[in-house]
Amino acid sequence: MNPENITRRVKEFQLVGLTANRSLQYILFMVFFTVCVTTWFGNLTIITAVITDHRLRSPMYFLLGNLAFIDLSESSVTVPKMLWDLPLRHKVISFGGCMAQMFFFHFTGGAVVFLLMVMALDRYVAIHKPLQYFTIMNPGMCVGLVAGAWVGGFVHSLVQIVLMARLPFCGPNVLDNYYCDVPQVIKLACTDTFVVELLMFSNSGLLTIIIFIALVVSYTIILVKIRVHVTEGKKKALSTCGAQITVVCIHFVPCIFIYARPFQTFSGDKALSALYTVLTPMLNPLIYTLRNTEMKNAIRRLLKRSVSSERN
Repeated sequence: MNPENITRRVKEFQLVGLTANRSLQYILFMVFFTVCVTTWFGNLTIITAVITDHRLRSPMYFLLGNLAFIDLSESSVTVPKMLWDLPLRHKVISFGGCMAQMFFFHFTGGAVVFLLMVMALDRYVAIHKPLQYFTIMNPGMCVGLVAGAWVGGFVHSLVQIVLMARLPFCGPNVLDNYYCDVPQVIKLACTDTFVVELLMFSNSGLLTIIIFIALVVSYTIILVKIRVHVTEGKKKALSTCGAQITVVCIHFVPCIFIYARPFQTFSGDKALSALYTVLTPMLNPLIYTLRNTEMKNAIRRLLKRSVSSERN
């Protein structure tokens, strides 16, 4: 490599985007804009319902409201930039903007992972210790667990950014994606990244696999307990756990495929990234509202109150 290039630091990255087809770009813009609006409306509706409806004053709905808030935060990291860039021919992001996008993307993504663990713990206590449920999952405990999820996401993201910031980037600067993420950016470093990739794999891929296996085992135990011992409210308990298992799968399966392998580009990476960054935050509120009768009733009451206030 030319010695002059080693000292030259990349100031911006060029994003390839989702597709080079101009017609398809405009179609995708309309589709993803609709998804974005639906995501915001769905998650804000859940947050408002949890805050305003006294019938949702339980740890489960407190955690669900926090999941909706994280989904809003997560979709705000990559989607606005993607929508802005879709009609443009020249898509760029500054080096600092790229690092910031990666930090907040993994910050919110890590918080979601840890919050899903908290939600599994909540269901475990509700099924195995129903008489002590509100004593164990008291408001202080719930706030502490949610704060711990955010701290876990922060530490996870900080480790990745510290490792990335130590790498030299002197060209090329073309990212084959529509946002900055570790697997693509790390390949542009002009040095040997084997050790850093191994550390990244341990921090993202391996950790994701371990947590996913732990969640699958936990929900299996919970479902067995419901099937064998629970008589009253069995349908409601199965529906709640089914919704949470669905959310866990749509979060973890794309993550495992992207991060739990060598950092190489595959043809399906962009589609999985779109599923994870754009569709998943929209699917969460749909899954919970369609499978939870209390949440559907709370949203109906919220909409009725909104219509009544507008008429008055």
